[in-house]
Amino acid sequence: MSQQAPSPRDPQVPRHVAVIMDGNGRWAQARDRARTVGHRAGLRAARKIVRAAGRAGVEVLTLFAFSQENWKRPETEVSLLMQLFVSTLSREMNSLHKNNVRVRFIGEHSDFAPELREEMRRAQMLTRDNHGMQLLVAVGYGGQWDIVQAAQRLAASGRPITPESLEAELATEEVCPPDLLIRTGGESRISNFLLWQLAYTELYFTPTLWPDFDDEAFADALRWYAGRERRFGRVPEAA
Repeated sequence: MSQQAPSPRDPQVPRHVAVIMDGNGRWAQARDRARTVGHRAGLRAARKIVRAAGRAGVEVLTLFAFSQENWKRPETEVSLLMQLFVSTLSREMNSLHKNNVRVRFIGEHSDFAPELREEMRRAQMLTRDNHGMQLLVAVGYGGQWDIVQAAQRLAASGRPITPESLEAELATEEVCPPDLLIRTGGESRISNFLLWQLAYTELYFTPTLWPDFDDEAFADALRWYAGRERRFGRVPEAA
């Protein structure tokens, strides 16, 4: 998982890529397997994309792993997801640390089991001084929650609420907004993910189910992004 960021930086490579990893359950159902089999396959896909992003020179990769709405899923599925998070963290952290990846978890974690919260804390402490790619894992996260908690902190401090001050209180305050959002699985919505941060993000929707999203699929998304003209409200250059 080598980190080979180009120097000087290639402007056609997004600095920050966010991913909604959708389609694990449908991938499993298409194979007459339990949805949990799809979640395990999805973890393998996530490992591949972390490596692909590092090789491409992406500076920040944010993965939407578990939304606040996902608590409404069947209890057995949620329980297995929590177990997978714990086992994956304990298994992957040394490799991520060795490859200079800094890991952070964003979201509301008070409802997570103590064991999972401890694994998350250990991962962040282990990698906090790394200077390679930042990996943000959104768990227990919701975009509306993020904006509300930022506004509440500003109100409690007595500071004025401005776009700049609110942005500084968001869960992603340490990183730039996403340049590219990838959503797999064929749906064309952002599902309460990074609502504030995605204001000018390029949105890439693909029918590929997440377990099938591999290095080449990721490269396709980067090529699509490289062909975009990002205007941020300005007129096209040709005009």
